[in-house]
Amino acid sequence: MTAFDFDLFTIGAGSGGVRASRVAAAHGARVAVAENRYLGGTCVNVGCVPKKLLVYAAQYAEAWREAPAFGWSGGTPAFDWQRLIANKNAEIERLNRVYHGLLTDSGVTIIEGRARLIDAHTVAVGDRRLTAHHILIATGGWPVVPSFPGAAHVITSNEAFFLDRLPERVVILGGGYIAVEFAGIFHGLGARVTQLYRGPLFLRGFDDDIRHTLAEEMIRAGIDLRFRTNIRALARTADGLAVTLDDGSTLQVDAVMAATGRAPLTADLGLETAGVTLDGNGAVVVDADQRTSVATIYAVGDCTNRLNLTPVAIREGHALADSLFGPKAARADHEGVPTAVFSQPPAATVGLTEAAARERFADVRVFRTTFRPMKQQMAGGQGRTMMKLVVDAATDRVVGAHMVGADAPEIIQGIAIALKCGATKADFDATVGIHPTAAEEFVTLRTPVTASPAA
Repeated sequence: MTAFDFDLFTIGAGSGGVRASRVAAAHGARVAVAENRYLGGTCVNVGCVPKKLLVYAAQYAEAWREAPAFGWSGGTPAFDWQRLIANKNAEIERLNRVYHGLLTDSGVTIIEGRARLIDAHTVAVGDRRLTAHHILIATGGWPVVPSFPGAAHVITSNEAFFLDRLPERVVILGGGYIAVEFAGIFHGLGARVTQLYRGPLFLRGFDDDIRHTLAEEMIRAGIDLRFRTNIRALARTADGLAVTLDDGSTLQVDAVMAATGRAPLTADLGLETAGVTLDGNGAVVVDADQRTSVATIYAVGDCTNRLNLTPVAIREGHALADSLFGPKAARADHEGVPTAVFSQPPAATVGLTEAAARERFADVRVFRTTFRPMKQQMAGGQGRTMMKLVVDAATDRVVGAHMVGADAPEIIQGIAIALKCGATKADFDATVGIHPTAAEEFVTLRTPVTASPAA
């Protein structure tokens, strides 16, 4: 490998690229990473981290409304958007420094600038030409804005984190994670929110009970959810933005946010010139070992458009570095990956949906409960929690767990370990619950339901 400048050259310093670079360097490899935006990638800068900080901020309004039932009283709270964004920016800058330190302390060379492939072993960064035995593509994804008249006035999640002021009236276009999460954020911070989705129900791919329950809870909270609805046109007016919908009706708002998907950020990287195969969506095609159609070039994370989750990119990057430079090859496992939607209330899931389980197994048992949590009872709230287990009847193995309600992501993370270990329904039944918690419901479900109300 000494004939090359580096053993590994990583293009993109997001979660997957950073993990692969650090681990490779720890194994003794000579590593460089090129980044032309910000260390930490989407997750740290305009994704999961700042999103979760805004979710926390949005939750205080409900906590304040519930406080009198628990003996608290005081003046009317005031929310300061500028202060929130300034504090968020300071935290992200701190994390940028942390990522810089993690890389440099590991011995990784950081190169600022846009890198492009020249061939299977060469990259260009500006006027520089650098060679590497292995090249890793870890460029992530970028928001996609649909095409309609006035689309230039639309913001995406990238811009939403840096708005000068909180819009009073917001339209969110889309039905995935980001759309649902920002609908809850803006609503919780005091905006009037309308969420539009062209399909019959949002969060396609999630269990139907999660989708229906969350829709009901968001409507109960006051979010204007409109399914089978899309934007026809958008125009700037003296009072903000005029949104014309495909049914001919109009909305007057201050901001329109498109959360209609993300595309692999692979254009103009020289991938085709180097012989790397892309699919029809521009994603880098890789095998189970992250290898592209070129033997010395690999890809991890969202640019492969498989499971676009930060922990998956990290796992892929780590496994690749171990395989290339460690004592033992590794491979990322994409089965049974838990995930969460940081909506309000949050939703989380691991394993198969009920529909997928019924396609795979001859006999499926479903256990489900919905209830008003203790905190809601005391505070007079009407919000409900839904919890569900999907079981392969032939083996008694729990193959799916789904939840909507407070702390769902924290609870499902633990459930995911049980499913990864092959836990059966009998194992759940034999586990003593922690009382009083919502989580104990997962080990006290005894009677299977005959059919889903969502069916």
